[in-house]
Amino acid sequence: MSDQKLQPHAQQRVGLSRRHLVGAAAVGLAIAAFPAGTLPSIAATSSSQLETEEFRLPWSEPGVDIYVRNKRPAGIQQFPADRILLYVHGATYPASTALDLPLSGMSAMDYLAGLGFDVYLVDLPGYGLSGRPAAMSAPAADNAPFMRTPDAAKVVGQVVDFITKRRGVEKIDLMGWSWGTSTMGLYTSTHNEKVNRLVLYAPQWLSRTPSLIGGEGPLGAYRSVSRDSAKDRWLKGVAQDKQADLIPQGWFEQWADATFATDADGAKLSPPVLRAPNGIVADSKEYWQSGKPQYDPGDIRVPVLVIHAEWDADLPSYQAQEYFTKLTHTPYKRFVELGEGTHTVMMEKNRMQFLHAVGAFLTEADPQALD
Repeated sequence: MSDQKLQPHAQQRVGLSRRHLVGAAAVGLAIAAFPAGTLPSIAATSSSQLETEEFRLPWSEPGVDIYVRNKRPAGIQQFPADRILLYVHGATYPASTALDLPLSGMSAMDYLAGLGFDVYLVDLPGYGLSGRPAAMSAPAADNAPFMRTPDAAKVVGQVVDFITKRRGVEKIDLMGWSWGTSTMGLYTSTHNEKVNRLVLYAPQWLSRTPSLIGGEGPLGAYRSVSRDSAKDRWLKGVAQDKQADLIPQGWFEQWADATFATDADGAKLSPPVLRAPNGIVADSKEYWQSGKPQYDPGDIRVPVLVIHAEWDADLPSYQAQEYFTKLTHTPYKRFVELGEGTHTVMMEKNRMQFLHAVGAFLTEADPQALD
């Protein structure tokens, strides 16, 4: 694939569609969060801006593209493999409105790019700013669930190949959230040679409790989610006296406005909804809810960070803890449990604890290396 500049709405959309810069405040906040001497050697200490590029890669269904966003310190084009990161989202909401949501002026993507990373996110087909497959233009019941976990891992593989070719490296860091941990975990288990380090945020594992998504009955191609149900799910399991200050004022509304705006057809309904592919729900019923792993974490042979929050009702702590024990062939692994946070701790009051832990794992020297 080439890096040629293309028009935003070209039929073959592989390459640059838009570029802009983010101000110094985000970079400065991120850099200031790390103690002296712990920043990577190419951290953006000499740059006052971040640069953003957007790409659209072709998918297997003609006319449906894959949206990829890149943020990095401005003026830098070459990065070592251990300073390139790709992030993928979970079951319902896209990456573009979570990792790059500028809460109080700084997104998680800004923070990581401010540490000197070449950061990428991908919205899978059917989500966010990626194209919508034809099945989403028909009633949900007319088609089977799509975007199963192996399909998502294949998209990740396509994006990894795009990034490694673009940057001239053999491997990169990966990060997945929720169902995205299954996507990244499955991909890594069969492509260890292309992965440097792996961050699994709220990992999916065998479930002893009912799923919070999908419901009962036959599954169609996709499901619809309202803003109210999204808020209820976010706060599920949080004590009433802890809910008021968990999400800083205006943050939920900022996230919901950005997220629901990505589904133009859903926005036309009354009340507006966000539609999400049901492939993950089908996988959950067939595997995780049925006591059958969809892949073997023991096949992962790269350093792994498992990070989780104590009030996560979607994928409770026992799943993260049990998953951690299955990582039997990693060079080293780490488990971090954050207090006073939910499945969405990355966008809550304790998000800086989350970002510090992720940044520390990705930037530290190999703890097993000899002096």
